[in-house]
Amino acid sequence: MPIPAHRLSIPDLIVVQPKRFSDTRGYFEETWNKRDLQAVGISADFVQDNHSRSEAAGTLRGLHFQSTPQAQDKLVRCTKGAIYDVAVDIRKGSPTFGTWAGIDLTAQNGAQLFIPKGFLHGFVTRVPQTEVQYKCSDYYAPDCDGSVRWDSMGIDWSLSGAPILSEKDATAPPFSEFSSPFTYEQFT
Repeated sequence: MPIPAHRLSIPDLIVVQPKRFSDTRGYFEETWNKRDLQAVGISADFVQDNHSRSEAAGTLRGLHFQSTPQAQDKLVRCTKGAIYDVAVDIRKGSPTFGTWAGIDLTAQNGAQLFIPKGFLHGFVTRVPQTEVQYKCSDYYAPDCDGSVRWDSMGIDWSLSGAPILSEKDATAPPFSEFSSPFTYEQFT
């Protein structure tokens, strides 16, 4: 039986819902199965796993990307706490260029978001001590690392105050000054 999945308003963003098998001890789930993901349109060859922990609610990480030749597909999940996860299409020529979509990922709902190459990615924590894990289809490459300012795209982060940011994220250029290294044709 295929893994449940659906697409967000930007069709290249795929939400997968691994099946949980629960009993009195807790639950078991497969969080990554290449065959099941290929069946729902995800064919990334993941080579690196990342794990972040944010101590405070309102910690915002993003909006980040990694350009070619080491662009990354990502499969993101929240393993403790809760986040609002956002992806922005930055593929020049795409019908959804410059638009964003977001979804709540929590340890409880177990949902995962697939973000393909050519997208900005960021998230904000909803509760303290939140942990996020994600698979990447290429290795981290500092020379290919880039970012766009979190508040320059009209994203509704649902913040009650100022976010907690890294220096990199606080000083990232706004989207209006950003020239994307990606084209839609690269990935279609």
